[in-house]
Amino acid sequence: MKGLAEMVEIKTDGELDAMREAGRVVGQALAAVRKAASIGVRLTELDQVARDVLRDAGAGSPFLNYQPRFAPSPFPAVICASVNDAIVHGIPNGYRLRDGDLVSIDCGAIVDGWAGDAAVSFTVGTPRPADLRLIEAGEAALAAGIAAAVPRARMGDIGHAIGSVGRAAGYGIPDDFGGHGIGRQMHEDPPVPNTGRPGRGYVLRHGLVLALEPMFLAGGSGAYVADPDGWTLRTTDGSRATHSEHTVAITDDGPRVLTLP
Repeated sequence: MKGLAEMVEIKTDGELDAMREAGRVVGQALAAVRKAASIGVRLTELDQVARDVLRDAGAGSPFLNYQPRFAPSPFPAVICASVNDAIVHGIPNGYRLRDGDLVSIDCGAIVDGWAGDAAVSFTVGTPRPADLRLIEAGEAALAAGIAAAVPRARMGDIGHAIGSVGRAAGYGIPDDFGGHGIGRQMHEDPPVPNTGRPGRGYVLRHGLVLALEPMFLAGGSGAYVADPDGWTLRTTDGSRATHSEHTVAITDDGPRVLTLP
């Protein structure tokens, strides 16, 4: 059996540049979806916005028809659209956005065989102050995780940086879901937990690419339940959730965020 170090793919500088092109499309798709999200817009319409961006860029979708082991059916869209108490993996449907909704959009793209993956959370219409604080904490945790993604640091440093922000704010963190390696496939080794002990775990090095994705639950518990669709994960207490994500390359010059527009 191979050890984790043997299973992790390290990218060349040229491959990082290629991944940046996939990441750029992801960033553009998320920006377009966020701009289109307003009261009365259906989630399926937001999915179509993202499809149009991918099509115009000549990009494929790693989400569409993806079926991991836990899923009872292939995913039918190019974005995950998770609203209010939905944490991640929400399937876009006919739901029309309402004033005050908290929306998390996750999107991926494949360009020339390389994948990018990112997510953003935002409110629609009049925001709840508590939602703004939750989203801000998720974004701060993502920034902290990115700052910790440097050569010779360890995976536990990233998890500790992310988890410390959420715990300090009193939010719950799902134990079973976190970030991941990414490259030719959307999900590669190594796993990237959203909690951790500093100085522990896999050693980071130049050319490693990770998708960092904090998920915080406002109610303080990390417990969740799956919808009957087998995809959508919701907080068990009905509290709201936030999800932020970027694809990040570890480089000797510092973290390189690949999924900016």
